[in-house]
Amino acid sequence: MARIVTKTRKKQGKSHKSKLAAVVSRKPFKTYDEAIKYLFNRTNYEQEKHLRYNVDTFNLKRMEHLLSLVGNPHTKVDTVHIAGTKGKGSTATMLARMIEANGYKVGLYTSPHVVDLHERIIVNSEMISRTAMLGLLNRIYKAVETVTKTSAPTFFEIMTALAFMHFADTKADVAVIETGLGGRLDSTNVIKPKVVGITNLSFDHQKQLGSTIGEIAKEKAGIFKPGVPIVTVQQDPDAMRVLKAQAAAVKAPFSVTGVDIDFSHRFETSSEHGPHNRVCLTTPTSKFEHLRVPLLGIHQAQNCGLALAMLDKLKGCGFDIDNDKTMAGLAKVKLPGRMEMICEDPRILIDGAHNAASIRALMYAIGQSIPYDSMIVIFGCNEDKDANGMLQELQFGADKVIFTRSNSAKAMSPDELAEKHAAVSGKMCQTALTLGEALRLAKSAVGKEDLICITGSFYLIGQAKVRFQAS
Repeated sequence: MARIVTKTRKKQGKSHKSKLAAVVSRKPFKTYDEAIKYLFNRTNYEQEKHLRYNVDTFNLKRMEHLLSLVGNPHTKVDTVHIAGTKGKGSTATMLARMIEANGYKVGLYTSPHVVDLHERIIVNSEMISRTAMLGLLNRIYKAVETVTKTSAPTFFEIMTALAFMHFADTKADVAVIETGLGGRLDSTNVIKPKVVGITNLSFDHQKQLGSTIGEIAKEKAGIFKPGVPIVTVQQDPDAMRVLKAQAAAVKAPFSVTGVDIDFSHRFETSSEHGPHNRVCLTTPTSKFEHLRVPLLGIHQAQNCGLALAMLDKLKGCGFDIDNDKTMAGLAKVKLPGRMEMICEDPRILIDGAHNAASIRALMYAIGQSIPYDSMIVIFGCNEDKDANGMLQELQFGADKVIFTRSNSAKAMSPDELAEKHAAVSGKMCQTALTLGEALRLAKSAVGKEDLICITGSFYLIGQAKVRFQAS
């Protein structure tokens, strides 16, 4: 009898162990939807109305701890780093496409997305797949829960870690990394890049980054690393003084397109390409002549020059760069939400401009590049944005304005925008509770030669893009 009992107990022991093993090996998320729900349930400062900007909220030690638990993937891929107020995504995308055209596997990490979360993580022009995203979230889950015991990682920190993991998994040769908010405390500021780029600096996120252009520049310059070359565009004098001082402090080579780097651009129109800009950039090691900028606007010509200058710095790091291949890669660039025409009848253009300088550049670019009789602007922005500054710039291009709100928790009410608009311009406007209502109002007032422009918020233009993709 004893032997029979013993055997039974052994069988029960094996069964218990196998059940434990199954529990240990079980993946936390069976489906993509479960995994994404977990991700979006993390603290998301992109949605926070009152965001504190300090080392508790933006904690690089927490980010480094998280990355260490998943094998420090950010150290396994060469990187370039881009910060600035406007033009980061455009510059990063143009640079990534040009490197890719030269035969390299290139990762690209940008934010925010326009429609699909997966737009943020790209390798060689391909968004990360749902399968890959599910796999990465299953792999990072334990690390996130471990770090959470002391200080919970945010949505952006997890996304940044996922990007680094994906780039390491796909054996990317180099990854182009755009900062989120600021630079000094940004989650991406854990890398030592081959080159740093600073796009145009202007006022945005003043409550977090500072009330002067110099304070904002200092936060952006927080990504400078000892000895790593820095390239920027011509800036406000106060911003430039800060950038140069910060570069000198870390003994990093510093150059400016159009000053230290021979750079020029011109506007032209052709039957093949219509209105567009062309750029020339010359250094001791590169000569790019009359490259057509694939994105409209003088501001995009400046962004293109910065991308070319950064490409030249990579050439100095040993990257094999061919001018013809570079031109071919640049020509293929398309960027959602940047002067993108999403409908032809009536003509509806969307742009993610969300600060005064961006709206100014947008109004100028539309006037330069798109013929129209009258332009109706559908506008919505978030509460943490410089609404007055944007509204002042709108009046130089908009013949009529319809205020609405996006689906963001931070969206400003149309009535409040209308009040601000009246104070700024004294002009009449209309309000609409939803984008659909705003579009109905706009469509009833436009003719064949008119233009509808939707701008002020990436959330708003994302809704517009989804709406027209579905129609």
